[in-house]
Amino acid sequence: MTLAARHQAFHDLHQHGCFVIPNPWDRGSARMMAALGAKALATSSAAHAFTLGRPDLGGVTRDEALAHAADLIAATDLPVSGDFENGFGDNPEDVTETVRLSGEVGLSGISVEDTQMIPGNAPYAFDLAVERIRAGVAAARAFKRPFIFCARADGVMHGTYDLAEGIRRLQAFEAAGADLLYIPVPPGKPELAKILAAVKKPVNALAAGPLKSLTVAELAAMGVRRISTGSQIARLTHAAIRDSVTAMLEQGSFAPLAGTANGDDIDALLLKGSSK
Repeated sequence: MTLAARHQAFHDLHQHGCFVIPNPWDRGSARMMAALGAKALATSSAAHAFTLGRPDLGGVTRDEALAHAADLIAATDLPVSGDFENGFGDNPEDVTETVRLSGEVGLSGISVEDTQMIPGNAPYAFDLAVERIRAGVAAARAFKRPFIFCARADGVMHGTYDLAEGIRRLQAFEAAGADLLYIPVPPGKPELAKILAAVKKPVNALAAGPLKSLTVAELAAMGVRRISTGSQIARLTHAAIRDSVTAMLEQGSFAPLAGTANGDDIDALLLKGSSK
């Protein structure tokens, strides 16, 4: 699939219905997800940082994130969106440049947070947060091709502001032109319903925290347009490393290895999911 076709397909996915966008962390995980039926992929800043042996918060530079995104774009025929934290800078001009570079590497979309990459995850002041989104949207529109700009209000997840403030920010981001709106990890289903009722643009939900108890069908029925997994699949993989190696070294047991996948099956998925 050409890049132009991928960009159009990604745009179309956000126009109706509901889809799951899993988050790979390398070529192998991307190809397995593609082979298993994913319609699009997204990077995960946390999952990428884990592969580099670094913590999540600000653990990846912009250049590294762009190179990683380009690697995933080359791995399959699927459209890819970039999880680019705060846009790798505090100023609107930083967001503009990050969006411009993301388009150059072939991404079909990007998400930008309203939170600073510092300990404590302090949110940007409201007016600056909105201006940053407006700048990113303007840069996205300059591509003259489909590009989904996702605006995130992360303060609810970090406990730095409440749901009412998160919704106020989403409404302002919507007015600033964002294509997709996102409050990660609201307290539960009732709060997600309030988010959905407060905006008209498509909403992304993260399959984490209390929302993990809901099914795709339930989230779709509520009106969620896109469901991302963030670093959840990578964390599950790292949990398997932790638990299996702990069992080996502390209990002398290899029992956790009983659930490993067949090598031939993995090879087949990698081949099926590779770009043509």
